[in-house]
Amino acid sequence: MIARLTAVYVAIFAAVLAGISFYAYWLIGGQYRSLLAPALDTPEGQSGYHGAMNHVLVTIVAADVPVLIAVGLLAYALARASLGPLFEARAREQQFAADAAHELRSPLATIATVAQAARIAADPQTREHLDTIARTALDASALIGDLLTLAREPRPGLLQREPVDLAHVVTTCAREFDARARGAGLELRVLASGAIVDGDERRLRELARNLLENALRHAKKTIVLECGGDASAAYLRVRDDGDGIAPGLRERLFQRFAGGDAGGHGLGLSIAHWIASAHDGRLELEGEMPGACFVATLPRLS
Repeated sequence: MIARLTAVYVAIFAAVLAGISFYAYWLIGGQYRSLLAPALDTPEGQSGYHGAMNHVLVTIVAADVPVLIAVGLLAYALARASLGPLFEARAREQQFAADAAHELRSPLATIATVAQAARIAADPQTREHLDTIARTALDASALIGDLLTLAREPRPGLLQREPVDLAHVVTTCAREFDARARGAGLELRVLASGAIVDGDERRLRELARNLLENALRHAKKTIVLECGGDASAAYLRVRDDGDGIAPGLRERLFQRFAGGDAGGHGLGLSIAHWIASAHDGRLELEGEMPGACFVATLPRLS
């Protein structure tokens, strides 16, 4: 971020300096033409004029380069000073998220455990209520984990990386979702070709699950789950034949809580995007409506 801001500062100054230098070059050229006007019609006058202007150009460039270097150093210092409070606030946010997750998970786990233990001796109606309490507590704990993940910058250092075949990830997730898809009257098609990536298998399964959860909520008849790749990149693609993503939602699709509809909590696509980014890859929405097609592209392990 500091490098990008520094580049913006330097680019703006370089554009201004280039305009000033061009104007100075044009003014000096005009003066030289006025002084040499009688001789410019001769080959010797033209040669002298071009030689003088080349010297002016070299002088201007020689003066501009040190200025640009100095401005670059100052821009870097300014960018660090400007973004320092932002980095500190980000670090405080991450620490707060970690502390809050730790403090909240323990009581939620206690609630779920007590509810599950109490249901054994409860009557059927009370057992149903206790199941709801336990399930809600576990869902809240999972949601806290998702928020903690999104509070961190996606980077490979947060992953447990090893060679992973995306075909194995796809077929495993397909088995998990097959019964749910059939229960919802949907056909889940699987097209898996071997593609080895240097990745965190647990996180990659989470990515596939989140995309499948989204497809289950929106598909009408068919979901297609596929993976493959070429010599340099691997992909994992999930398509559904639902109504698609509204144009107004596409730009903020991977933001937190942007797509929390139809039973979702709005973090699934954000988590999937985070996982792809942490693997030095990307998650994109391909094509236009109807239907939605999400593609995660990851570096392939050579």
